[in-house]
Amino acid sequence: MNAMTAQHSTHTTQRCPPRAGWLPWLVPFVSVVISTFANTGLAASPAQVLAATTAADWRTPAPDQTLLMELVGSRKVVIELATPFVPRHANRIATLTRAHWYDGLAIVRVQDNYVTQWGDADGTHPLPTGITKMLAAEFSQPTMPAGVTFTKLPDRDAYAERVGFATGWPVAMDKANGPVWMTHCYGMVGAGRDAEADSGGAGELYAVIGHGPRHLDLNITLVGRVLLGMEHLAALPRGTEALGFYKNAEARTGIVSARMLDELPAEQRPAVEVLRTESGAYAAWLEARRNRKDDWYLHGAGHIDLCNALPPVRLR
Repeated sequence: MNAMTAQHSTHTTQRCPPRAGWLPWLVPFVSVVISTFANTGLAASPAQVLAATTAADWRTPAPDQTLLMELVGSRKVVIELATPFVPRHANRIATLTRAHWYDGLAIVRVQDNYVTQWGDADGTHPLPTGITKMLAAEFSQPTMPAGVTFTKLPDRDAYAERVGFATGWPVAMDKANGPVWMTHCYGMVGAGRDAEADSGGAGELYAVIGHGPRHLDLNITLVGRVLLGMEHLAALPRGTEALGFYKNAEARTGIVSARMLDELPAEQRPAVEVLRTESGAYAAWLEARRNRKDDWYLHGAGHIDLCNALPPVRLR
């Protein structure tokens, strides 16, 4: 049975002004937003920035790299796999999903402000032919994967020298040329493991449902992000046993099915889109989040944490 520690980390961040590298993307988009709201007397809020986006500012996750998990009660969760950063795990999860291996399993652990975990916690569910139980860890990549655009955040981070988004994925690194790793933020999905680094095989997965436990970075393989349906994972009853495991099987929430989107007819695929983190729209949204000036706010922080800057998701 895989389990993670229940410790949490906190940190204090420092305020920094925006860096010049954002200006080429930010200025054109912000000029549109400013002209839109110039007569209102208010600065554009993050929601108003999003309202001014165009279709080109959003991307559609690849259907062969995105899965739909249905829980009992017709509760649906959409998860995008981070294939560029964890190719072996993404392939394993897709393979198990296409084999309908997750069907009939359950959510076995819900630890408050930490994680919701699901899968074969008892280790009794036979794997498909040719699939090994263990899989080599993918905690990091030596360099930024090919085809990925890194957008650096302008503010300092307590855990790494450089943080930002790699085509939508929250990542960190201590050197400009790597290694690079994904970070534990709300909604990120990982593969549980035992004490040995290579003891996880995607048979048990978890989603972060609380404050980002960044101390887990580089210790567990992150595999993707929940795009839709986090409310179905975060609002479940908490487990009463150690680490939030449920005491008995009756308390668990069952998994009806898990399917890759490309297995489903087009009309059954959730029309989900993610704001492109390499776009001027994201830069403008981020700056609005860093310096809230809409009418409720009395003070703009002038700073943002990586896990508070995850790209917005919407349904078309």
